[in-house]
Amino acid sequence: MVAVVALVAALAATSATEVYGRLAQPSWAAPPSLFGPVWTVLYLVIAIAGWVYWRTDGETQGFAAYGIGLLLNLLWTPLFFAGGSSRLALVDLILLDFTVVMTIGLFYRRSKLGALLLVPYFFWLCYATALNVAIVALNDVR
Repeated sequence: MVAVVALVAALAATSATEVYGRLAQPSWAAPPSLFGPVWTVLYLVIAIAGWVYWRTDGETQGFAAYGIGLLLNLLWTPLFFAGGSSRLALVDLILLDFTVVMTIGLFYRRSKLGALLLVPYFFWLCYATALNVAIVALNDVR
């Protein structure tokens, strides 16, 4: 499931460098070359967290939150890059932030390791959310 999300994100991001480069960005924006490696590691860690949780016979609520989070993650790249709507992408990202926090809490009940593995993902999402907010503020975007 995580591999599908990563594949769709990669396909939707074919114009990412061009789109990202055209946008006014804050001084603290990461270079485009950083995103691919970071997301590769994060997708691997997200998959491991799901597997660790699954091995504990995790509760349905935890799996539901995890799945909703993957769906929201899947939507962001096409919304931002292919769809050209950084405002809708921001709404999606804020929902994803809350979903990941909920997932961490639900995972923690059964698997502290599964929950802790999602913490770097959450911190990266916080950075991505701040960056998305700055891009919306600095650009005349939809």
